[in-house]
Amino acid sequence: MKILMVSSYLPYPLFSGGHIRLFNILKNLSQRHEITLVCEKRANQTKKDIEEVEKICKKVIAIDRKKQWSLANIVKTGLSNSPFLITGHAQTKMREEINKLLISEKFDLIHVETSYVMQNLPKTFIPVVLAEHNVEYLVYKRYSDRISILLRPLLNIDVFKLKNKEEAFWKKANYLIAVSEDEAKIMKAKNKNVVVVPNGVDINIFRIKDLRFANKNNDKTILFIGDFRWVENRDALRWIYKDIWPLLKLKTKDSEFKIKLRVVGKDIPEYLKKTKDSDIIFDENADNDTSKIFQKASLLLAPIRIGGGTSFKILEAMASGVVVATTKLGASGIGAKDHEEVLISDEANGLTNRIIEVFENDKLYKEITANARKLIEKKYDWRVIVEKLEDVYRLATSN
Repeated sequence: MKILMVSSYLPYPLFSGGHIRLFNILKNLSQRHEITLVCEKRANQTKKDIEEVEKICKKVIAIDRKKQWSLANIVKTGLSNSPFLITGHAQTKMREEINKLLISEKFDLIHVETSYVMQNLPKTFIPVVLAEHNVEYLVYKRYSDRISILLRPLLNIDVFKLKNKEEAFWKKANYLIAVSEDEAKIMKAKNKNVVVVPNGVDINIFRIKDLRFANKNNDKTILFIGDFRWVENRDALRWIYKDIWPLLKLKTKDSEFKIKLRVVGKDIPEYLKKTKDSDIIFDENADNDTSKIFQKASLLLAPIRIGGGTSFKILEAMASGVVVATTKLGASGIGAKDHEEVLISDEANGLTNRIIEVFENDKLYKEITANARKLIEKKYDWRVIVEKLEDVYRLATSN
């Protein structure tokens, strides 16, 4: 099949969940299909990054992404029915390049990654599959519900505009891809052709290599990892600082083991690094191979309160033999159960109690990590996931 892929980002280096997802999908699809990728490129992405993606695509056309936070975008958003997110991805150049390709070549299908760039697609009779990593307006709504009441009305206007635009894009697509059942249900209200194609893991890279629960010096490293451009990661770390970490320190002060919090991510905001606690370690220069990061962790703490979809860091930790402590939102869409494959609580006290329980019980630690790995192998291997995506392509092109 000859596929035109249109994406809101160049999927290399693999520094975020979206990049990991698209790169692995392209890598597996390219074994059986011919793919042309048209995408936006950030200023810090290089020619070498483009070349890495060219190894798995027939052609890559990378267009410089506009600066999101600009006066022009703010004014356009305020004077139009377009939300801020959509305004920032309006690309005349992308539309022109897609139009040239559609005139010069014959494609069987157009796959669009995220609705932000759906606006740049010219009118076409070629089947369109739109993949959504989140229901974006719900991500912003959850954030709005947690900010100052003075700012909330302004953000809610933008949420309302984003909801209208996002739903309009869903209606235009022949098929929609959601990454979880919860989001699929919402999308089906606007387009009945919705299929869940979840996020995944390269199970050959993320493997259980050692026995963390047999740590000889009894130190327990709690890992928080994330891309701090995203509001959900900043919010989660603030919650850890305010409620979860103080409780953990208090409840483990007389324990046989010592706990440390390792915060890993690029460009951690300065206000999040302001702490005098020597047991909190910041690492902005960690190995880009996250499988190596998980090998140094006793537990992944992912208290997600904002966002959607399925979290790559949770899937990767589960594949790596690292116990995950998260919220109901963090675990949603994965099919993992509390005390079986992960630890789940929406309360700081509940999370701390569960973390201490697995640190004190080697048998429970081993059971949870073994169950988590089995779940990953069964449902979240990229090869299985891409086969589901190919089924969607067949449905879209058969009508």
